[in-house]
Amino acid sequence: MFRLSKKMLFALEAVVDIAYNGRAEPVQSKEITRRQGIPQRYLEQVMQQLVRAGILKGVRGPRGGYFLARERRRITVGEIIAVVSAIEGGTEGNDYDSPSELGRTVVKPLIDQLNRDIMHKLDSITIQDLCTRADRGGILTEADRGLDFNI
Repeated sequence: MFRLSKKMLFALEAVVDIAYNGRAEPVQSKEITRRQGIPQRYLEQVMQQLVRAGILKGVRGPRGGYFLARERRRITVGEIIAVVSAIEGGTEGNDYDSPSELGRTVVKPLIDQLNRDIMHKLDSITIQDLCTRADRGGILTEADRGLDFNI
C-alpha cells in the first residue's frame, strides 16, 4: 500500500517552506532546517533532486539557497512525491507479487488502482493550495514575524 515516507514528507515541507517564506533572496537550507526541524541529512539529498526535476532552482554561493523554479500553482504535491519516490526506488506495494491467482488477479489490481487514485489526488493539490491552508491556519511567515537571522 502506498505510504508517504519520512523523506517525502520532509521534501514536501521544505518546498512549502520555500514557497511560504521565500522572498527576493533564495531560501537557505539551514533556514528550512531551523524552521521545520528537518534533519540536514534528509534535506540535502532531496533538494538536489528537486532542482534536477525542475521544481526548485538552486543558487550557489555564500548567500545561495533555493527558489521555486515555477509558480506555486504550477507545482503539485504529486510531482514532489514522485521525485522522492524515484530516489527511494519506487513506492511500496508495487513489488507485491502474490503466488496465488486470487492475489494476482484481484488483490494486486486493487492495490495498483488505489495507488493510482492516491497519486491522482496528490497531482490535484498544488503548493499554492498548501500555502493558502497555512495562511488560513494563521501560520505567520518569517517576514510577518519580523525575524531576521542574518548577521
